Amino acid sequence: MNDQQPSALNKPYSVAITGSGGSGAVTAGRILLEAAAHCGYQGLMTRSAGPQIRGGESAAMVRFSTSPVECMGDEYDLLVALDWLNIERFADEIPLSNRSLILCDPKAGEVPALLRSNGAEIREIPFKTFASGLPDGRINMVALGAAAVVCGLPLDAMENSVREVLQSKSPEVVESALRALELGYNHDRRPQIKQPPPGKQDNRWSITGNQACGLGALRGGIKFVAAYPITPASEILEWLAPRLEQVGGALLQAEDELASINMIIGSSFGGVPSLTATSGPGLSLMVEGLGLALVSETPVTVVNVMRGGPSTGIPTKSEQSDLNIAVYGLHGDAPHLVFAPLSIRDAIFTTQWAVQLAEHLQTVSLVLSDQSLGQSQAIIEASEEVDLPLKRSVTDNPGEDYRRYQTVAENISPMSLPGTPDGMYTADGLEHNDRGTPSSMASDHREQLNKRQQKLKQFDYGDYWAEVFGDGDTCLITWGSSTGAVKEAADQLNHSGSKVRVIALRMLAPLQRDKILQLIDGTAKVLVVEQNHGGQLFHYLQSESVLPGTAESLAQPGPLPLRPGRIIRAYQALN
Repeated sequence: MNDQQPSALNKPYSVAITGSGGSGAVTAGRILLEAAAHCGYQGLMTRSAGPQIRGGESAAMVRFSTSPVECMGDEYDLLVALDWLNIERFADEIPLSNRSLILCDPKAGEVPALLRSNGAEIREIPFKTFASGLPDGRINMVALGAAAVVCGLPLDAMENSVREVLQSKSPEVVESALRALELGYNHDRRPQIKQPPPGKQDNRWSITGNQACGLGALRGGIKFVAAYPITPASEILEWLAPRLEQVGGALLQAEDELASINMIIGSSFGGVPSLTATSGPGLSLMVEGLGLALVSETPVTVVNVMRGGPSTGIPTKSEQSDLNIAVYGLHGDAPHLVFAPLSIRDAIFTTQWAVQLAEHLQTVSLVLSDQSLGQSQAIIEASEEVDLPLKRSVTDNPGEDYRRYQTVAENISPMSLPGTPDGMYTADGLEHNDRGTPSSMASDHREQLNKRQQKLKQFDYGDYWAEVFGDGDTCLITWGSSTGAVKEAADQLNHSGSKVRVIALRMLAPLQRDKILQLIDGTAKVLVVEQNHGGQLFHYLQSESVLPGTAESLAQPGPLPLRPGRIIRAYQALN
């Protein structure tokens, strides 16, 4: 047994709960996160599962703190093992050390050697024995009670969270869960955290990244969604379906991704802001449709929740590997918008901004979320709506000489909606002249190419294109969900005396090249950090002549998340 002193929680506390299919590991994680929220903490829960369609091993990873939590840490303080089935599949995802504690059931068998080797303290608690003495007793609830003691979370907060998370269950099931929780809670009262929780905050939300994207879509004005379910994007559709109806909109499940992209193009052509959500394989199928939307200047938004690829890849794991297809995937010269939320909270704003820019600029917006961000749940400060003065330019009086694609100020020509007198025009996939009439003339092609390019290139995106943190002679450039780990690494480096600047790109296309160059001017070192194998952002920035010749890449493929310690070691190797 290790000689450990209880923690005062001056840093985030990390818990992993693992178990085989049906053991309730993820449910236990949700209850723990909600209890932490009841106590006034902010937190994050990520989850991991095998590739099975149903069942199979799963893990819930929870991290909570008195300040915002946007990534998992370098190691876990507590592992709660409901059983040992296939635990080796999570060994790399749940790093432990001699500062860690393992709660397990002696009846589950010997602790695997790969977990014993790190020197973690092992505390055995008879989960199964306690649960078997109750009607419908669940091992996960007993284990959750024991974990709550270690985490310093009071029993009443845990009980309230059980009632909330299990509210759809029968009263008998809830009562049995509460009794099991109490048994585990009272068995061993040795906490690792003795500092009292900060106290409940009223302005906190519990929200997933997929839900945040859905909320951002509603704030952006989306009224129609057509989509085909796909892991890990389906929860966006599930969340939006009832809420769209409440704002007078609708969601339609299409027969496939080809149908969904064409449905939202048709809806948008009729004047209704429209969106679809998918993942990598679905985005591939949508590429031709996106080209149609772009050339016809019909605004649409696609939220692409990335997963490990290529092909079917690893559907249940995260990877930032769709940047290349998002930026370069459309055939021809096809300038469009590409965004990436920097956190779960930021997914609300980024999706709203993407939708409204698509509407205003009459183009295609791609939003690159990922499995880690989309399917994680966070306790965050409430997000106030940002009032963006961006909307579609629509004409009610086109006039007899209406030219839909005429070059005008800012290259954003007003649309007419179907049925508008004198507002008829051709909108198809062929190149056209300023009236929309198909044309193969070089002059028309050049004019329309310039129009579609310049309206994006010349638009003033303000300061929303990136978040910038710190100031120093080393610059860490990242994007999307990698931002949390990069920020935490930079914080640790800055507190240790190093001077580090972080540029987290929210807008990836059109790339704000001149603004990036301004920010990295004078820095001695540049490190580009991302979660994919090929260093896609690094090579993209190189192709745009943004990076100095001394810039280096930290590109780590999924499914392992980027951790602050890995980034710190890469920084130290630069110097």
